[in-house]
Parts: sequence; C-alpha cells; structure tokens
Amino acid sequence: MEERPSNDNPGAQGIHSIHDLDVYRLSFAAAMKIFVATKSFPPEERYSLTDQIRRSSRSVAANIREGFTKRRHKSVFANHLTGAWGSAEETRTWLDFALQCSYLPMADHAGLSQEYDRICAMLFKLQRQWAEH
Repeated sequence: MEERPSNDNPGAQGIHSIHDLDVYRLSFAAAMKIFVATKSFPPEERYSLTDQIRRSSRSVAANIREGFTKRRHKSVFANHLTGAWGSAEETRTWLDFALQCSYLPMADHAGLSQEYDRICAMLFKLQRQWAEH
C-alpha cells in the first residue's frame, strides 16, 4: 500500500473520494490479508471462524464507506464509524481465536493486531475530528 500523508482530517482539501481516507485503505488491505490467511484454515472452520473473521474484517471498510457517503450528516457518519470500530474489535477477537486454535502463526497474529490497533486509533481520531468539523 502506498504511503501518503494522512488525509483523515475532515478539513483536508485532499479528500475527494473514499480512497483518500487512510483508514479506509488500511482497513480494506487488512481485510484482504485476513482473506489470504484464512485460506489455510481447516475445512471444518469454513462456516464458523473463517466466515466470521472474513465478514467482520470486511465490515470495517464497508461501514467506513457507507458512512462516508452520508458524511454530511455528522451523527450518521459517526454511527457508521462506531460500527466500523466495533467490527474491528470483533475481528481482533476472531484473530485471538485463530491464534489459540493454532490456525494463525503468532507473527501473523501480531502483525494483524498491530494493524487493527492503528485502524481503531484512526477511527477514534476521525470520529472526533469529524464531530468538531
């Protein structure tokens, strides 16, 4: 993923589309990493852990995107950011299960956990900044 200066400031001139939001790009990329990682999960987890972690990780980006389209209504956007944050935390729970079940190597768990730490912090900051804007 290309590194750019943070554009998650609602007053920033550079926000023209959802792809200009760093938190959206990061959450989308993290969901794709989870998709790849879960391909090696056992078949008996296909409709359980694999499905749950894929859905919750995708929900982060989907909530951000849906909220962004309604951003003119601060409270609606804030609700979607809260939903994204909840989905990020849910994803972290499934990552912990995947680690404890030995489906996910510790290094992969640590890397994804750090990404979700960053995503959650960015969601908090964006929600606060947007409320003040």
